[in-house]
Amino acid sequence: MVEQGDAAPLLRWAEGPAVSVPQDPALQAGGWARGGGGSSRVAVEAPRRREPDEPAPPEVLLQPGRLELGDVEEDQVVAVFVVTFDPRSGNMVEWCLPQDIDLEGVEFKSMASGSHKVQSDFIYFRKGPFFGLACFANMPVESELERGARMKSVGILSPSYTLLYRYMHFLENQVRHQLEMPGHYSHLAAFYEDKKGVLQAGPGRGGSLPPVYWLPSIHRYMYPEMKITHPAGCMSQFIKFFGEQILILWKFALLRKRILIFSPPPVGVVCYRVYCCCCLANVSLPGIGGTIPESKPFFYVNVADIESLEVEVSYVACTTEKIFEEKRELYDVYVDNQNVKTHHEHLQPLLKINSADREKYRRLNEQRQMLLYSQEVEGDYNPCEEDLFVLFFLEQNNRIFQTLLEVSASQDKTLTAEHARGMGLDPQGDRSFLMDLLEAYGIDVMLVIDNPCCP
Repeated sequence: MVEQGDAAPLLRWAEGPAVSVPQDPALQAGGWARGGGGSSRVAVEAPRRREPDEPAPPEVLLQPGRLELGDVEEDQVVAVFVVTFDPRSGNMVEWCLPQDIDLEGVEFKSMASGSHKVQSDFIYFRKGPFFGLACFANMPVESELERGARMKSVGILSPSYTLLYRYMHFLENQVRHQLEMPGHYSHLAAFYEDKKGVLQAGPGRGGSLPPVYWLPSIHRYMYPEMKITHPAGCMSQFIKFFGEQILILWKFALLRKRILIFSPPPVGVVCYRVYCCCCLANVSLPGIGGTIPESKPFFYVNVADIESLEVEVSYVACTTEKIFEEKRELYDVYVDNQNVKTHHEHLQPLLKINSADREKYRRLNEQRQMLLYSQEVEGDYNPCEEDLFVLFFLEQNNRIFQTLLEVSASQDKTLTAEHARGMGLDPQGDRSFLMDLLEAYGIDVMLVIDNPCCP
């Protein structure tokens, strides 16, 4: 079995021919709706092997906090750009299409602070309602004007996060092309003409922003050629990196706390961790999440984003700038490498791993080992590891909220230690987490679990 590290490259590990997604007639007829609270919902069951003549189900698109049934997205690129580092002027956008699009700040988002220390990198970020992906490269040159190094990034913007990884290889090639032949943009212009999306002149450009879709399908028909090679397949590395602390991040994500992850460049693998952290908080029960802010993956942020972060009540982001650690008003949880910490006293109990957390982590690893064995012995790659991880936490979250809703609908509304154990929680160790959860989601129940710290 081949294992890939946390810095696994994207789209470079091929084990077999690509498998295209069969089109369901209902999709072509526009029979499925997506986005918003009125979309159709679907119960999630354990993935099973699909028969050769059986049509694929519609793609399931997840947003933080809800599970929606949606149609397959089309390619849509709203901008393509080249950013360069000028020794005299700093970061600047040297070329873009369309020429009238607002790219203010993209020159800093697509070339992370400290990038001069690495030869290449990739960066995910947000720009208004859009997601961006940029590939950075640093090439030594014999030029006093450029101070011995030429640095550029080539990137795109899209309304959908799920499609960006498809263009990683193209962007990597183009940034190398721009370093070797500056000023030649014909390939980028042709790419934009082929992939450009049409921006709405009405609501999409004004008051109401287009819906954001960022978590890819649970039922994916990519098979081994895509396994663990793009951000949608990085959950395994995420779990290995944080170990049992994944359960700490899970609780903070479910509480919609502002989570900021610090790491020096390269920043690409840290963007993976932002994505994976948001994956922990999905719930597919109707009526959950209406009173709590949506969890937003901001991906890479820098000092230019401070003003926008000041007004956010929930987000997950990463940065390469250490100064953020001092700005405690901007975050609730700060993750430095593998060290998860919070400056809020009332959140301190959530940093402790309890017996229920260890049991969940043991079950997660046990299921993973069974899946790996099945893949190696039977050659069955459906479901993949990401499916397993996403479904594991989705089931855990659903079980918690199903119990809380049932108790809130009961006559006495009393939540006991037995209820807590039934939800997979530690009655004592998770008491603080449960209290925060009830308050955050506005669930009306009475917690009668004794606090061992009080007489």
